[in-house]
Amino acid sequence: MISWRRLDESDFPLLRRWLEQPFVARWWNHETSPEAVARDFGPAARGEEPSEDLLMLLDGEPFGLVQRCRFVDYPEYGAELAGQAEVPEGALSIDYLIGEPSQAGRGLGTRMIRAIVEATWSDHDEATAVLVPVHVGNHASWRALEKAGLRRVAEVSLEPDNPLDDRAHYLYRIDRPADDLIRQAEA
Repeated sequence: MISWRRLDESDFPLLRRWLEQPFVARWWNHETSPEAVARDFGPAARGEEPSEDLLMLLDGEPFGLVQRCRFVDYPEYGAELAGQAEVPEGALSIDYLIGEPSQAGRGLGTRMIRAIVEATWSDHDEATAVLVPVHVGNHASWRALEKAGLRRVAEVSLEPDNPLDDRAHYLYRIDRPADDLIRQAEA
């Protein structure tokens, strides 16, 4: 069973180990010193910024991370997409990783994405869509998004996470289910 909880500072050594994994580092390209992890993940862990860093658990054991944020809270993120793709009011975005090497390549990415997207509709009443940009070269990531029900809606030019990459990204999208909208209107 997949579940999650907010990342907290006691999880930073685990997160650091995950960020050092070559298959994670290729796409996240994140500094892994204790200071860098605390600097970049500490504010969300302490609730000082509006994004959510969620430690993903499989049968209670950590295996990955999902970051979820609303575009309204990070206007520069939406501005980078402006003119290239529609960013509907109420849209959120996610980023994710499978950190445990023994759990990579087992379909957990798809299950994790599907679970977080479904939870987004109940966690965020105002959520209208989830948009996820992914580098065109990250085949495993965009295949997981497709298997989770997101559809490719655009090719966009974005600053890459890894300076080795070009700016070519696919943008994936899933909208709040229509039956959810009907239930909200009736409430």
